[in-house]
Amino acid sequence: MTRSIRGSRRAALLLSGLAATTGLLLSGCGAGQIAETAIKEPSIQGVNLEAANGEYAVRGLLVAFPGVDGYEAGDNAILNVVIYNDSPDPVTVTVTTESAREVVITGAAAAAQATASPSVIPSAAPSGTPSPQEGSPSPDASPSPTAAPAGRPARIEIPPLSYVQLNTEGEQVLQLIGLDESLRSGQNVFVTFDFGNGVTINGPAPVAVPLTPAAPPSPIIEREGGYEGHEEGGHGGEGGNGH
Repeated sequence: MTRSIRGSRRAALLLSGLAATTGLLLSGCGAGQIAETAIKEPSIQGVNLEAANGEYAVRGLLVAFPGVDGYEAGDNAILNVVIYNDSPDPVTVTVTTESAREVVITGAAAAAQATASPSVIPSAAPSGTPSPQEGSPSPDASPSPTAAPAGRPARIEIPPLSYVQLNTEGEQVLQLIGLDESLRSGQNVFVTFDFGNGVTINGPAPVAVPLTPAAPPSPIIEREGGYEGHEEGGHGGEGGNGH
């Protein structure tokens, strides 16, 4: 009878020890998963597209985050992209869209300022300025001229086996001038990249959404041997094959 009681107690102690050990092991696994999630890099926004012949590609195609109110019709918007020329020949790329009046290349800083206040209206004349004489046409009666976009047409020359970086991490960006309609985060603008000789890349450029932490820009895909970047930071030089 005494042996049975002692045996039962010993078995109970063993079971308790196993349960405690199992609990510690499970706790360790959970902590590891949480730690791994905490250090995980945020996803990169943007679309990656490639030409059918495999010689050209665009990466990180993305319209900049418009803020909580989104873009209104007529606003300007920054278009981020990195364009690759994997062919042995230089190429001139023309960028167009049906969702805006035109696409231009401009400085990243200037584009950010223009996007922040696309509809800036000059203030009224300071007090003390003589008023127009009677009978003269009112200034409001004449149509106000449309401001010319600050930039040049979106035609980009890319050397063989090179790339051009047109995003906010570089010195220049593409800018959509005069959006046809309002846009919110998650919607798309369709853009065409014409590489000549009938080769085009068409695809959606999504409007960025806010992320915490902020998503990193699309990285430059190095070749074997690497790219040789130019001083202006816009073009890459020759290298091996592949993205």
